[in-house]
Amino acid sequence: MKRTKIRIAAAGDIHCTPERRAEIEASFAGLAGEADLVLLAGDLTTWGEPEEAEVLADACRGLQLPVVAVLGNHDWHANRSSEIIRVLEEAGVEVLERGWTICELDGTKVGIVGTKGFIGGFPDSALPDFGEPLLRQVYAETSAEVSALEEGLQAIADYPLRVVLLHYAPTATTLAGEPMGIFAFLGSDRLARPVAEHVPDLVLHGHGHAGTFEGFIGKVPVYNVSIPVMGRDFWVFELEEAGTPGP
Repeated sequence: MKRTKIRIAAAGDIHCTPERRAEIEASFAGLAGEADLVLLAGDLTTWGEPEEAEVLADACRGLQLPVVAVLGNHDWHANRSSEIIRVLEEAGVEVLERGWTICELDGTKVGIVGTKGFIGGFPDSALPDFGEPLLRQVYAETSAEVSALEEGLQAIADYPLRVVLLHYAPTATTLAGEPMGIFAFLGSDRLARPVAEHVPDLVLHGHGHAGTFEGFIGKVPVYNVSIPVMGRDFWVFELEEAGTPGP
């Protein structure tokens, strides 16, 4: 029978370390029977070391659930992202880098567009495409992320359920509580344009540890699933083909 409701367990900013292995393994083991799909919104490691990714890989290896993840800024810190991805993929985790994937769950297809996102700011604090080459390079990096979102959302346009998975925030509505002075480093509203145009069912991100759980882009619900914001290891969302998500 075709399922009409999908349970998505989401979390960001897990910040794995070997010292937290038992805690993390117990957290993931607790998802059994509680979710159909796991989405991880970046900062999977603390210092971007493959040994930290091994902790997450071991926690995911025994799950009988699809796990899809994007990387965060912490995962890039040691410039060993390719090793982190290899460790996770060997454990069955699908890591999206400016990409998209389809998960079929009992007859319901969920399209997921995933990428890290990047910085740039929001109205009144936005980085322009002008000035020193290094600053323009930052702007261009965000442009590439926006293009990837656009292409991914076009690719999954015909699927019944569509989710965007990011690390950086695409809207300031989920950053309330953060110091205004660092908003430019927490995300960019340029990431919101393809979301507003294609209207997916759900957008998830992390990164803003002191932000706000629930926000929006137009009528699209956006959730900051950073663990410090949620106050729990995972939040389970329910998506229905003809409805709206509910936490």
